[in-house]
Amino acid sequence: MQSDYNIDQIDIPHKKPRKSKKNPTPELSAAQKAVNKVLSQVRIFVEHAIGGMKRYNILVHAFRNRKENFEDDVIGVCAGLWNLVLSY
Repeated sequence: MQSDYNIDQIDIPHKKPRKSKKNPTPELSAAQKAVNKVLSQVRIFVEHAIGGMKRYNILVHAFRNRKENFEDDVIGVCAGLWNLVLSY
């Protein structure tokens, strides 16, 4: 995944190892579980923000106009409106 995206840091949660004859009860370490918990808390915050912005139907439906950078402007406006809702 890191080779596909040109980003300095991508946080990927740790996967539980597969069950095998050598490792019949695979478990994550306590440190790995703590990292996964922090990542999930951040992910939930981000997903709720995206879901809040999607309440404005212009992000959900296809836009057929050919205006340049219109999608970026719409996302900015929807993010601003959602931040206004959260501030009250």
